Amino acid sequence: MGRHIATVFGGSGFLGRHIVKRLAEKGYTVRVAVRDVESAMCVKPYGDPGQIILQACNVRNADMVEKSVTGADVVINLVGLLSQWGKQSFGAVHVEGASNVARACAKAGVSNLIHVSALGADDKAEAEYARTKAEGEKAVLDAYPTATILRPSVVFGPEDGFFNLFAGLMRFTPALPVIGAPLIPQVKFENGELDINLYGDGGAKLQPVYVGDVAQAAVNAIDNDEAKGKTYELGGPEVMTFMGIMKRILKHTERSRFLAPVAIPFAKILGGIIGFLPNPILTRDQVTMLETDNVVSEGALTLKDLGVEPTLADLILPTYLNRFKELKHQSRHIERRV
Repeated sequence: MGRHIATVFGGSGFLGRHIVKRLAEKGYTVRVAVRDVESAMCVKPYGDPGQIILQACNVRNADMVEKSVTGADVVINLVGLLSQWGKQSFGAVHVEGASNVARACAKAGVSNLIHVSALGADDKAEAEYARTKAEGEKAVLDAYPTATILRPSVVFGPEDGFFNLFAGLMRFTPALPVIGAPLIPQVKFENGELDINLYGDGGAKLQPVYVGDVAQAAVNAIDNDEAKGKTYELGGPEVMTFMGIMKRILKHTERSRFLAPVAIPFAKILGGIIGFLPNPILTRDQVTMLETDNVVSEGALTLKDLGVEPTLADLILPTYLNRFKELKHQSRHIERRV
């Protein structure tokens, strides 16, 4: 009997690489369906010769999607955007692309479909990202009712695009932003002392989740019949405010920076300007998402329901934020290890 086949759309991305590696370790032949095959060569060493197959595919092209899922036992769709550019719009990728994958899986008789969405997906959301994620989920379930939906929060780990982004900015700027601070500082006069609160509650609450935990949850869902047709919200063990995350970055890089309060209206203006650039570090839509908390809902199915114990951020962050320390602190860290 030959190996089972798993097709992973977006398998060369940050989360995708972790999933492909785990699938290969379980003995799957893994098709990595991506737009840029050359950039996906990094996943080839994860398996034996011939075990990892790279396949050119754009989820907006239904014919290419059908070819990618033909003969597959399992399909995992990870394709998503943080910002829009040209034909790569939220609607085209999150909704049309997700629908193409689900319809192709139904047509091909694929046994399992795992669709990775995002925590905060809501068809009534003001942010287009969150709204199209919800619309994509609906399109998937309409075409393939037994699909498993995974909604991860902000995903962290080596090569992430969140903690690394702000740690990198910190090397060139004297401050880190606290997006979501009040427009007007909160001033109190109590017991003869003046108290000025620049940060309010510290911005939106987030629940960062380790990339390895999300990858393991996706792989565990394959063999879990109870997961079919269900939605899981994947968050880490800690809820952090935006300011708390900035402080965590400073702690693990042993740097000192001013935390600059940035009210949502100002952040939207900045995001609106930067958002016109290719691969922007901030967009107006992302700021809109930061107007609401992004945490696991009460009563939701979680990582633990998929057999995964959430990993503390403080166990992982030092392993890759160390490179953002000043050189003298990096040297001390190396000396301690030696």
